[in-house]
Amino acid sequence: MAGKHTRRNVLQKLGAAGIAATSIALAGCSSQASNSGGETENDGGSGGTTTTEDSSSGGESGGATQTDTVGMTEELGFDPKTIEVPVGTTVTFDNTSSIGHSVTAYEDKIPDGAAYFATGGFDSEQAAKDAYPDKGNLEAGETYEHTFETKGTYEYYCIPHEMNGMVGTIEVV
Repeated sequence: MAGKHTRRNVLQKLGAAGIAATSIALAGCSSQASNSGGETENDGGSGGTTTTEDSSSGGESGGATQTDTVGMTEELGFDPKTIEVPVGTTVTFDNTSSIGHSVTAYEDKIPDGAAYFATGGFDSEQAAKDAYPDKGNLEAGETYEHTFETKGTYEYYCIPHEMNGMVGTIEVV
């Protein structure tokens, strides 16, 4: 497969290989296992972001990853699916796949008084849906940013891949 090798993709593959190797090495050594989630550093450029994730929660409440970057993957998902950020944080959505995606807020699933957000700069969910794919399509390697100024829960999706489960949540605290 001829794909763009990004630092993120390489690190994800190395991490998965390391987990698999560790699991094989530890198999049968103990009848008790612990799942502590973990902490990792993402030093992908200026300033690095500390990420804390509880892998046992499957992205449910309480398992939000603390980061300001969300990847849009080849597997038709947002990575991580649920994040938590402080008020005033600018979140970057990075299309790390080879296909187009969108970031489209569910208009009725953002806090009252919060600014609507969608790739293409639309003011409403319907306008974003009506214009896609001519406007609002984030091509491979492109990014989209939005600053979250209102505390609360924001739910969003990718227009062409919503039915595949490409949805995400941002908790602004």
